[in-house]
Amino acid sequence: MKKQGHPPYQQILFIDSSTGFKFICGSTLQPKETDVFEGKTYPVYRLPISSASHPFFNKSKAQFIDTEGRVDRFTKRYASKRKAQEAEVAAKEEEKETAKKKRKQK
Repeated sequence: MKKQGHPPYQQILFIDSSTGFKFICGSTLQPKETDVFEGKTYPVYRLPISSASHPFFNKSKAQFIDTEGRVDRFTKRYASKRKAQEAEVAAKEEEKETAKKKRKQK
């Protein structure tokens, strides 16, 4: 195996940005930030989601809230479209009811 063809494998400190959970794992990532963990200095890679913050792994029934606000942006973006769709459905239901009333009157 060529020495120059592969990045060096090293221990990296992964930090979950939403919970602050830290764990060490081997990787070929080359982060520039460093931090001391258990008396030793490691390169640091920050994760937006890990097993400590994901609802599937921690069996949380609460709604998942992302620290970066992706969920909030999504709900704001599509809230107006959803209201419009609900209004269309309500209008169609009213049209059906009025059509039924007209049929009964004849």
